[in-house]
Amino acid sequence: MSKKIVAFGASNSHQSINKRFAEFTASQLSDIKTTLLDLNNFELPVYSPHLEKTSGVPINAVRFSQFIEESDGIIISLAEYNGLYTSAFKNLWDWLSRISTPKIWHDKPMLLIGTSPSRRPSSYVMKVSEYLFPFFGANIISSYHLPSFNQFFKDGKIVEFEQKEKFNEALKKFQMHINAN
Repeated sequence: MSKKIVAFGASNSHQSINKRFAEFTASQLSDIKTTLLDLNNFELPVYSPHLEKTSGVPINAVRFSQFIEESDGIIISLAEYNGLYTSAFKNLWDWLSRISTPKIWHDKPMLLIGTSPSRRPSSYVMKVSEYLFPFFGANIISSYHLPSFNQFFKDGKIVEFEQKEKFNEALKKFQMHINAN
C-alpha cells in the first residue's frame, strides 16, 4: 500500500509561491500519493473564544485536521509575512488547536520548507517553526528554505546547483523516513 502525504502552502494568496513550491516538492516524491490542500478551500472565521463557545469549531477546521490525521506525512511550505506566519495559516492553527488535542500535527513526519523573493538564506518563520512545531506534535524530519524564488526557481524546477543539492538532501531524508515507516 502506498504512503499518503498532504502538502500545502501556508498562505491563502492565489499567486502564492509557497503553494507552488509545496506542489513542486510533493511532485518530486516517488511512490507516494499526495493530496494538495489549498487554504482557500478551508475558509474560517477569525478565531475567538466567544465564537468557539457560541458556534463550536468550524467544519473546515475539522476537515483539515482529518486530512492531517489520515496522512502518513506532511509537507508545509511556510510563507512569511512581516517575519511571521500569514494570518490565514495562524488562524487555521488556532482553530486546529481547539479540536481535541494541542498536537495539531498528530506526530506526523514533516518536511518543512519555504521560499520567498528575498535573498536571505533563511527565514524567521522557518526558525520559529523549527522550534515551535514540535510542541504541537510535529515530527520534523528535515527542512529547507529556498531564497530568491524568482531567481532560483524557473520552468517548474530549482535551477541553482547548490540550492538544488540542499533541496534534494532534505527531500531524500523525508522520502527515506516515509518509506521506512
